[in-house]
Amino acid sequence: MGVYEELIARGLIAQTTDEAEIRELVNAGKATFYIGFDPTADSLHVGHFMALCLMKRLQMAGNKPIALVGGGTGMIGDPSGRSDMRKMMTIEQIDHNCECFKKQMSRFIEFGEGKAMMVNNADWLRNLNFLDFMREIGPCFSVNDMLRARCYVNRLEQGLSFLEFSYMLMQGYDFYKLYTDYGCNMEFGGDDQWSNMLAGTELIRKKLGKNAYAMTINLLTNSEGKKMGKTVGGAVWLDPAKTSPYEFYQYWRNVGDQDVIKCLKMLTFLPLEEIAEMEKWEGAELNKAKEKLAYELTALVHGEEEATKADVAAKAIFVSGTTENMPESEITAEDFVDGSIELTSLLVKAGLVKSKTEGRRAVEQGGVSVNGEKITDVKYTLTEADFAEELILKRGKKNFRKIILK
Repeated sequence: MGVYEELIARGLIAQTTDEAEIRELVNAGKATFYIGFDPTADSLHVGHFMALCLMKRLQMAGNKPIALVGGGTGMIGDPSGRSDMRKMMTIEQIDHNCECFKKQMSRFIEFGEGKAMMVNNADWLRNLNFLDFMREIGPCFSVNDMLRARCYVNRLEQGLSFLEFSYMLMQGYDFYKLYTDYGCNMEFGGDDQWSNMLAGTELIRKKLGKNAYAMTINLLTNSEGKKMGKTVGGAVWLDPAKTSPYEFYQYWRNVGDQDVIKCLKMLTFLPLEEIAEMEKWEGAELNKAKEKLAYELTALVHGEEEATKADVAAKAIFVSGTTENMPESEITAEDFVDGSIELTSLLVKAGLVKSKTEGRRAVEQGGVSVNGEKITDVKYTLTEADFAEELILKRGKKNFRKIILK
């Protein structure tokens, strides 16, 4: 089975241009491909995870990845999948986020001479002369075709700024520059990027008379139908300072029964034959598959040592109640008001909820406990004396925090 056929078998490919040519290039290890990452935060999250895994698979098969960080396009913001305009970031914020991305990507992709490359589109987009750009690129784009693009259609009624409307030209120009400067012949991305990706392939064909190719991958959703990357306390980040290895492990351990095999196929590097055996499992056996999924992905992102610690901690908490390796949150005397702290505030500090309103709702619904005691009083407070010994805060069935008073 070639790598292209394996991508199909794993359910990754959504649609392609020129499938026969893409198959031949990828299977022969002759694709120089890129995936773009707009630096909207200072950490990658699990929404980027599939793209990173795809890059790793293709590099292992001899293909050459280009990781394109959007120091230029990040100044505009992609309108795809959004109902409003993205918040504008400063150049300093964008550049900082790009640097953070570089460090995290190195865990997945092997960079170096003759290997993967990391490129920043700020190098060509920030210094563009507007008139020169429009004279060179503008005639290659049909406004009629752009208005029919899926990435714009959903925004036309709510309002679409010209700034965002120009994003397609920017992304198309990225592919054109990567093709001419780095020999990049293929672009990969999520299925929501299809219109933007076609803009690049068409621009190359019109300007250079050459063929370039595009392929989108299926985006994975979790059992609650939300986009990958959201959990009880917010986004699931790849940065351990934002989402601990234990929390990352728990995210994957808690996927729905209907999603676990799909996740194993799309995201792990386990042989398909091994996953096929797991497809036969039912009931409690599926928990073993979830544990395998959680361990494999945590090891990929955080290393085997952290994955083992998270696995041991999770099993210990549910089997024996031990708190060793349980994720911790720190508070200080400054968090107390008149010697006490509200439970809802503590939930926010611990990262178990995003707001006090969400915390109150969780308490009212009976989903919060302190040291094993369920609390239903939304006005419940704790004093510094409550933290003299170990204090365990729990939300739901599987979200724990050991609270440390410094």
